[in-house]
Amino acid sequence: MHFSFLSNRIQFSWLFFFALTSCSLQRQVQQLAQREIASAKSFDNAHWGVSIMELSTQTYWYNQNGHKYFVPASNVKIPTCYVAMKYLEDRLVGAVLQETNDTLYVQPQGDPTFLHPDFVTQPLLQRMLQGQKHIALRYSIRDRVEPYGSGWSWDDFQEPYLAERSAFPVYGNLVYFQARDQRLEALPSLALRPPFMKEALVQLVGTGGKFDLSRSQDENLFSIKRGNKTFGKSAIPYKTNRGVTNYIFLQDTLQQLGLRSSVSVSGLPVEGTPLYSHPTDSLLTPLMHRSDNFFAEQSLLMVSQRLLGYMSDRALIDTVLATDLADLPQAPRWVDGSGLSRYNLFTPQDMVSILDRMQREFGWERIQTIFPRGNEGTLSGYYVKDSSAIFAKTGTLSGVVALSGFLQTRKGKWLVFSVLVNNHQSTATEIRRKIEKFLLAVRARY
Repeated sequence: MHFSFLSNRIQFSWLFFFALTSCSLQRQVQQLAQREIASAKSFDNAHWGVSIMELSTQTYWYNQNGHKYFVPASNVKIPTCYVAMKYLEDRLVGAVLQETNDTLYVQPQGDPTFLHPDFVTQPLLQRMLQGQKHIALRYSIRDRVEPYGSGWSWDDFQEPYLAERSAFPVYGNLVYFQARDQRLEALPSLALRPPFMKEALVQLVGTGGKFDLSRSQDENLFSIKRGNKTFGKSAIPYKTNRGVTNYIFLQDTLQQLGLRSSVSVSGLPVEGTPLYSHPTDSLLTPLMHRSDNFFAEQSLLMVSQRLLGYMSDRALIDTVLATDLADLPQAPRWVDGSGLSRYNLFTPQDMVSILDRMQREFGWERIQTIFPRGNEGTLSGYYVKDSSAIFAKTGTLSGVVALSGFLQTRKGKWLVFSVLVNNHQSTATEIRRKIEKFLLAVRARY
């Protein structure tokens, strides 16, 4: 009895000591946040929330407004990436193919790498060039692919980050313009990708090369306007016209490469075999490193095709929220894959929960490949001296700054964190520097 009593006292003492230590740590982190964030002028009148959790113990070190909803901007790419890592397997399905004597039937799967300049090898294109007399594109009649997401800023239609979504992307759904080397040309001219888009545009550059390019809002009419700066290069989204433009681009590309065949489109299903294009992580790494909106949106469509048998970002999101992410701390409002929409609402605790799942389900090696580390990708210029200690995703809209990811302390403890800031009136850079100072103070002390 005496031994049992003594043992209980020791256990109680350890629990009491742990509770005191935990409370002390949380109080210290709270003081750091008060000094570096709450008292900062750039945070005056802003809405902000911070959640920091230690991975090994699953205990929160700090949780200020962690349960409240914020517009997360490109931090939405975190749940998008989670879903893609889970369901796209090791390689992307470029298309499903069915072959007869004279026809190659192709059912697109939403793969954004087809003829994209970032991807040199093109397995689907090579397969198309293997002598078929006819290429038949087949789409699912159940596909619900809208060119723009809910709540996107329509007046950004000329910006490359607003490329339209489609079931069969071609050239990243962008037209690429680049000034030719004037030392080699009698007159300044343009090199275009797709290369067959010549028209009169190339002839209108004139002398001097000082101009800018624009596109009409509702059609693929590109114009040149004289300017004060010498034109270098530009990428402008083209109107996909529900896939019609993509179909034309494919046909012209095949003809340029010597395939004298026709291309047709129908809604009949394909019963065939998958053709794989590229490793999944070769898509997800630029998605996260440079915050590629187009890759994010197409990733959701590819997962939808894989899970549901048709492409619909809305149906896929509803499915994921009802299954894989049903037990998030707070039920989010999730409307697109990229975070371009201000209709998205997540809490810091939601982000921490998803990141925690990613690390447990996919492991550190994959996380550290896909997420940018300090001074890399959208984190360039930040966490330079501590680059190997942080892996995180940024997010930026007007008045919105977000950063969520993983941080290793000096004592080797791994933390998962989320900082969401809305309605600030400062610059994004100033907000990011304050967040950086706070996180590095946490890293240095613990």
